[in-house]
Amino acid sequence: MAEKARLVGLNHVALEVADVDEALEWYGRSFRFTLRSRGGGMAFVDMGDQFLGFSANRRQPPDDHRHFGLVVDDLETARAALQAAGAGILSGRGLTFRDPWGNLVQVVEYAAIQFTKTPRILEGMGLGDLTKSESALAELREKGLG
Repeated sequence: MAEKARLVGLNHVALEVADVDEALEWYGRSFRFTLRSRGGGMAFVDMGDQFLGFSANRRQPPDDHRHFGLVVDDLETARAALQAAGAGILSGRGLTFRDPWGNLVQVVEYAAIQFTKTPRILEGMGLGDLTKSESALAELREKGLG
């Protein structure tokens, strides 16, 4: 059997949207980000050591189950900003919304999940005061990561 590479994390996710400028404006109403680069019908926004891409010309129908998760510093601030932006927030557990192009997005708070950025990355992002909940720390300890 061939040796396998280990999954380490996500570098980026690219969302298909109808128009990149509209997507930057729409997502910019709810989330603070810095434009990393753009070109060739795409734009990329920084999320510390990761990034999110927007790609023009979405052609498929709205997503029903396929989704991705964003991590934020404050879930209730994100909820209020998404509501103000007119996001299609779905009922149920947590914070899930559908953007104007049909992308399904779940939003979680950094403190509540096992996903972790190094102190140096957090400091560079201006988020050096973020901490983890006890349940998130317990998840990490269970895996020998905390």
